[in-house]
Amino acid sequence: MTALTDPPTGAEHALQRGRQRLVVSETGGGARSWTVGGVELLASFPPGTRDNDFAGKPLMPWPNRLRDGRYAFEGSEHRLEVSEPETGSALHGLTLYSRWQGVRSSAHGVTLVHELRGRQGYPFALQLAVAYELESDGIAVTLRATNAGSGRAPFGTGVHPYLTFGTESVDDVALEVPARTQVPVDEHKLPTGPPVGVEGTSLDFRRRRRLGDQSLDTCFADLEPGPGGGASVTLTAPGGTRRIVVWMDDAFRFVQVYTARGAIAVEPMTCAPDAFNTGDGLLVLEPGASFTGRCGMSASGYP
Repeated sequence: MTALTDPPTGAEHALQRGRQRLVVSETGGGARSWTVGGVELLASFPPGTRDNDFAGKPLMPWPNRLRDGRYAFEGSEHRLEVSEPETGSALHGLTLYSRWQGVRSSAHGVTLVHELRGRQGYPFALQLAVAYELESDGIAVTLRATNAGSGRAPFGTGVHPYLTFGTESVDDVALEVPARTQVPVDEHKLPTGPPVGVEGTSLDFRRRRRLGDQSLDTCFADLEPGPGGGASVTLTAPGGTRRIVVWMDDAFRFVQVYTARGAIAVEPMTCAPDAFNTGDGLLVLEPGASFTGRCGMSASGYP
């Protein structure tokens, strides 16, 4: 592992294994760049700029949106800052621009830690960690959270990579999502009810198919595990020779898929949007208890 200089976005760590190179930033604890044979697979951004799309970052202590930034937990009302005014939501947790500290590193891996304590609207104490490891064909990400407080704490997490094949459009990318249901949402992208079946709808991607002009900002649920356990989302490049697979263990019960210009965000999540209010997938950590979840990405077809 090589420690890079400290740009305005925070210190960075470069990992190398064979033809792969991964750059991890201490600001937000995210993966900023992942190249295979010099080809960029993440919608990256320069180290001296602020990323406003949360690219590659872990989402803690909740992923996705919380309605009005408000929730009740064990008889107490809590109010968070509304960070997405257009939907009136608190979005993607509290650590997106926090400084994470690199504490363990090797040529192939790095672990970053962050202490979350005493934040407005979240009066709980968590010890957080995210570990990145370059494997032979991709990246493994391990997310950990330990309740360091004296009371129970609500919790959810996810990751937010934007994946790209280097094309201006994703219309010709083929998508496969092994999900039986999806979470219906309103105009503010917040749940209107429990998950509903995808069979017979435009959101059924259980068999690989081209995206075409279909835009997605969808939370999929009831994920079907593969032979090795856990679910996988597959993106296939135009021409069919290159693939990127996003895999997750069974700690991740949901996956958000969002199509952007030239990139697709595939976001493994432990809970549904607004889980602090709906309880759908919400985790509650007892004092001293920990959560661990693993997910990652692999690539094939890159000579």
